[in-house]
Amino acid sequence: MVKYSFCPYCQGELSSKENYYQCISCKKKVFIPSFPGVSIFPIKDGKVLLAKRGEEPRKGLWDSIGGFLKEGEEPTICAKRETKEETGLEIKLGDLLGIYTDSYEYEGQVYETLNLYYLAEIIGGEIKPEDDVSELVWFPIEKLPENVGFKSFGEALEDLKKWYKTPKGA
Repeated sequence: MVKYSFCPYCQGELSSKENYYQCISCKKKVFIPSFPGVSIFPIKDGKVLLAKRGEEPRKGLWDSIGGFLKEGEEPTICAKRETKEETGLEIKLGDLLGIYTDSYEYEGQVYETLNLYYLAEIIGGEIKPEDDVSELVWFPIEKLPENVGFKSFGEALEDLKKWYKTPKGA
């Protein structure tokens, strides 16, 4: 849970509860939201494009292409923006593969996340690792890496394998 010290309403001291804080002065509850993120799995010829993390947290581990939504941003817009920023590619989004929860530890804080994973098709651009990505690799869907950065990503990879084995249109 994200650690807060003061009430955003009156700046009073906060008391930590199971899934929220309560102000000792004004008695208001301060709820801690999940942080939404979007990831994509570009698919081509039985392979999926994955990114190696170039920065902390979890630097050097495999991850999906994607990131956190900006305030007010639609998930589909975020997916396209993050893909362009991290890979130089333009995509057409496909089906929503799944929705997963996770924890994201960064600079001493733990953020609860809600992650949407989409299938995608590359429609333009030149592939080049950029932003916080150090490497981009096409992996056969049946031989995916095990050294992954996040629990939700590992769960999404398992669902991707199941999707790949299912007859399309079933």
